[in-house]
Parts: sequence; C-alpha cells; structure tokens
Amino acid sequence: MQFTKMHGAGNDYIYVDCFRQPTPADPAALARAVSDRHFGVGADGLILICPVDGADAEMRMFNADGSYSEMCGNGIRCVAKFVHDHGIAVRDQLRITSAGKPFVLDLETRSGKVERVRVDMGEPILTARDIPTTLAGDPPIDAPFEIAGRTLAVTCVSMGNPHCVTYVESATDELVLGVGPQIETDPRFPRRTNVEFIEVLNRETVRQRTWERGSGETLACGTGACAVCVAGVLTGRTERRITSKLLGGDLQLEWDEATNHVYMTGPAAEIFTGDWPA
Repeated sequence: MQFTKMHGAGNDYIYVDCFRQPTPADPAALARAVSDRHFGVGADGLILICPVDGADAEMRMFNADGSYSEMCGNGIRCVAKFVHDHGIAVRDQLRITSAGKPFVLDLETRSGKVERVRVDMGEPILTARDIPTTLAGDPPIDAPFEIAGRTLAVTCVSMGNPHCVTYVESATDELVLGVGPQIETDPRFPRRTNVEFIEVLNRETVRQRTWERGSGETLACGTGACAVCVAGVLTGRTERRITSKLLGGDLQLEWDEATNHVYMTGPAAEIFTGDWPA
C-alpha cells in the first residue's frame, strides 16, 4: 500500500489515495499500526482520500487508537493539498466531504503547489445534546466542572466533533497530560471529547494546547482552534477573528457574524511518501 505522510501545523497523518488503490479492509487496525511512532510510520492517525458522488473527494479519518472521527480541520486542509497537487482535481476551490458533510476549501498555491488553505468549517453546534454533553446549557458556557480534585470552568462546542474548552493561566503538562485524558473519557461526554487548554494573550491572540480524543496531545487541532474561536466570543474573552498559537504553528480563525460560519486558514505540507507492507 502506498501512503503519503502530511501535516497541518504539525498535526501529522498518514494519507492513503483510494482513488488509485483499494480502500484498506480494516482501516481501524491500519490506523493503530501505522500511527505507532516506534513500530509504525508515526502519526496522529490515518486519513483515507476516497471518491464520492457530488464532491471532489471524501475524507475518512481514524485516530491513532483506531477510533473513527467525524472531522479533522488540519487533515482536511492536507486532503485538499493532496487532491490538487496529485492531479485528482486541480482547481483553486475544492469541495470535500467528511462524515457526509460537505466543506468548501479555498487554496493558496505557489509554483503549482498548495501552501495554505482556507476552510469553511460551517456552523458551530451549540446544543448540549448534539455536542454531546450532559452539562447544562445550550451550550454550556463557563460551566463549573469538577475533575481530578479541582474545579474548571468549561465551554462546550462541536465542530462536527466534540470539544471542551477551558481557559487557564498556564497550560501546563499537569493539566494537558494529566487532566486532559480524564476529561476526554468523563461520562459527562457520551462520545468522549477533545479538550482545549487556552491562555488568552490578548483579545485577538490565544495560546492553545489540545488533548485530542483518541490520539493524546497533538501539535495542532484545527477543529479545536475553531471551537476556541467560538468559545472566546461566547465567554466574551476574544474577538471573532483570532490567531491561535499552537505547538506546531499558527492558525487564523473567524466566526463570521453574518453567516454564522467558522473559517479556518492554515498551512498544509507533504513530508514524504512510502510503501506499507500488505
């Protein structure tokens, strides 16, 4: 099986072109194998690029633990780059689906290769039962959340996948690596959740660390950055346009008041290609 390793702001995945080769029979098991950073290729997960009716491609994304994910903001930018750069659909605007939902992506190219992508991430999901969470509020905003002997204020948003955003003075390893996995699997999140620990630098800039559902801490989380943009407006901490500074780089976010859509702009890069034994 041929594969391509790509990353968006350090959020790295193994990509498989299912236009030109068969779809893997067991993508969950494959995701676990190729993602292993000691015995596999090493990645935050596996993304299949598949043909689909009514769009340029379909993204099917699996976390490093093999669990399926509805959406990946950094991943879909890389899918757009692959589709363009590898000749599947060479246009400045592409339409890619994930979990049955279409996304429109605008491509910035240099010398015929995609460097940055702006994604219309659609409307945030703010109803508690649809996020989903059992916390009170539509959505829960700065809701008190007792965990690991402390009380955090959390704001919950879905961007097609669930996010729990909490603002802290310092996003320490103790919080991200210690408390993050406990929040991920807390029963108040029926489908588990991604967890964002956010330091507000000013009203237009935040620093973000994410404990990602099914993958652990990642260098960037695009849907998480979108959720942070929404949470910042809901809690009055930040403006509708922000820059999120992640471990792997910066993402630009906007929650447009007129359309209610969230837009994300960031890089996409191809690292290398290889062959995985069948």
